[in-house]
Amino acid sequence: MTNLDASSQYIRSVRLRQEQLPHGTFPFTLPFVRDLDELRLHPNITYVIGENGMGKSTLLEGIAVAYGFNPEGGTLNFNFSSFDSHSPLDQYLRLVKGTDRPTDHFFFRAESYYNVATNIEELDREFPRLPRIIDSYGGISLHEQSHGESFFSAFMKRFSGNGLYILDEPEAALSPLRQISLLARINELVQDRSQFIISTHSPIVMAHPLSKILQITEDGMHETTLEETEHYSIMKQFFDDKDRLLHHLFQ
Repeated sequence: MTNLDASSQYIRSVRLRQEQLPHGTFPFTLPFVRDLDELRLHPNITYVIGENGMGKSTLLEGIAVAYGFNPEGGTLNFNFSSFDSHSPLDQYLRLVKGTDRPTDHFFFRAESYYNVATNIEELDREFPRLPRIIDSYGGISLHEQSHGESFFSAFMKRFSGNGLYILDEPEAALSPLRQISLLARINELVQDRSQFIISTHSPIVMAHPLSKILQITEDGMHETTLEETEHYSIMKQFFDDKDRLLHHLFQ
């Protein structure tokens, strides 16, 4: 098993066609769009972090749709729409790909994973003579599991390695223990020539050392380290001196 390097990574960078942007409308008013020309991705893991409303999910959605994924998530073979609300950002992105091609692909969106689970059941009913799609997720209906367990089934059983995985807030519905298990699974897949692009609020999930952390703020996008993120510093303050923080918080 071996991880990807810069010459073989599946997506090397994302370029935004600034000269063609229809400025003044969403999502082109988002802070990161203002100065973004080329976004270089890490060959193993690129984390995209920031407060709500900064455009993390919009950026991941744009990259995923530009690659060929369904806006609501799933594999490249999924083609359904429960509610057509994705932004037009993908139309202005150009993906610079590496020399190698992944053999597995998945776009995970926490907010629309229910729709993916429903589509799996519909396809299995519609084509009963074909191998069941749900079997690659562990064989148990994702609707018959808890929200967290259905998420975890995709990470542990559906992802097979040598893959491109775009994950939008994968920690949603996962306990801290499950988040640690997810990080271990990500590491296994990285060692099996996988590339991840992940938006997250979890300091646990963003802790992998073979990575780049990109933070989106009102000032745009910049690279940072785990220890420099607000996510990490707030959690550290809380557990280092919980009583003092709560005292000030409740005043």
